[in-house]
Amino acid sequence: QLQLVESGGGLVQPGDSLRLSCAASGREQRNYGMGWFRQASGKEREVVAVQTTGYSTYYSDSMKGRFTISRDNAKNTVYLQMNSLKPEDTAVYYCAATKKYYSDLIDYTQMWAYDWWGQGTQVTVSS
Repeated sequence: QLQLVESGGGLVQPGDSLRLSCAASGREQRNYGMGWFRQASGKEREVVAVQTTGYSTYYSDSMKGRFTISRDNAKNTVYLQMNSLKPEDTAVYYCAATKKYYSDLIDYTQMWAYDWWGQGTQVTVSS
């Protein structure tokens, strides 16, 4: 019903910035709760940032102050602005969307909350 395609990943140096995009397409288009997750090699997938339909946001501690999630509903696109990148940010970054509404912001940080996932885009931070 909803397809998500991430783009914008690549190889950058520590301290660089990168902007990831998540383009949504499909028959039904509306404002969804959105999340960015990442998974490093050999590690579990973890939440990076989320934004509800009411534009409330949540950031994991290690990303807070460096990463920003935003959206452009007219373009059906969600963004993740990544600044001051570190080698430990190296991972595959995934975009996710949920058609459900949750009362608690914390629920949006959980993988089970999401209905659709993109295929991911690789971000590598290395000198």
